[in-house]
Amino acid sequence: MVDLALKNLLHDKLRFFITVSGVAFAVLLVLVQVGMFLGFLANASLTIDHLDCDLWVTSRNAPNVDFAHTFPETRVLRVRSIPGVARADNLIVAFMNFSLPNGATEGALVYAMENFERWSFPWKVEKGALSDLRRGRFVFLDDSAVKRMGAFDTGDYREVADRRLEIIGRTQEAKSFTTNPLAFMDYDLAQSLQPDTLRGRTSYIVVKLAPAADVTRVSAEIARRLPFNEVHTRAEWSKRSRAYWIGSTGIGLNMYITVFLGVLVGIVVVAQTLYTSTMEHLKEFGTVKAIGGSNRDTDFAAASGNCRGHRLRSGAASLVCTDPRHAARIAQASDHTWISRNGVLRDGGDVRARLDGFLPQGCRDRPGAGFSRLK
Repeated sequence: MVDLALKNLLHDKLRFFITVSGVAFAVLLVLVQVGMFLGFLANASLTIDHLDCDLWVTSRNAPNVDFAHTFPETRVLRVRSIPGVARADNLIVAFMNFSLPNGATEGALVYAMENFERWSFPWKVEKGALSDLRRGRFVFLDDSAVKRMGAFDTGDYREVADRRLEIIGRTQEAKSFTTNPLAFMDYDLAQSLQPDTLRGRTSYIVVKLAPAADVTRVSAEIARRLPFNEVHTRAEWSKRSRAYWIGSTGIGLNMYITVFLGVLVGIVVVAQTLYTSTMEHLKEFGTVKAIGGSNRDTDFAAASGNCRGHRLRSGAASLVCTDPRHAARIAQASDHTWISRNGVLRDGGDVRARLDGFLPQGCRDRPGAGFSRLK
């Protein structure tokens, strides 16, 4: 059956090529859209997933990691005193404008901590040592900044808030959903660059738990001691950041519509091909029903592009039935056949084959009943 289906599919090569091309286009459209969607979502929570912490303490109703609201930095002391907390540090996430050598200004998303190495963040450093950030007005830039800030290398300078910062390192793969390049600097330096909004304040508190600590209990205790903050696990905060961009930008709806259209195109192409093939062999399907074929036989034949047993072609078969009643049913099903005086159903041809599997039960039980091709 599979061999016959393949023969029928490949019989009309032009139709087969058009069908495969249509389905391939639909599948490609779906895969490209889903891939772009997943890539955008990965960027939305990339820093959350790579920063080596178990809990995030945020301001109340913080929408995502990029758009943070500040709160007093001294609250980290309360978190450090909770049993089960191995370490806790403040983290600043803020947008800052960098002045470029050509006079232009470009925004960057700045991450600032007291000790980046302790949190394995950033996770892929190409040049420089993160410990040097604490020694002065220094900054690390990610390679993605080249597209918006131009070429740069270690030893170059950029201005932020009228202060010259030396680029002492480069990172890779650090991206955000907003497409703003990421920069990394010391915690105190970031506060001095934006004293009006960051002096004595922080954006987040990141928490690393002790090996035997219970996450639920520690989270509940932090929430009790910091009633004006929210506590999230890394997975929860990552999911919340992604959900913000899906709901606020319409990227989720766009993805669903495109996937629906891709699936619809594939269904229409396949349905049109099956419909055309079925209409071309409608009489042959009627013949199968007339000789006792079930609905399942004809349905499978239509779906696989072939008729059960073989495609009945004009001038290709000569059938014999010892029961004239069934011969008459077959004759009515196809205008390519007729009945001789002795009950022989003729259509010409010279190929021998057995088709007893299609014979109705009443005909098979009769002595000598059967179908055969005649030479």
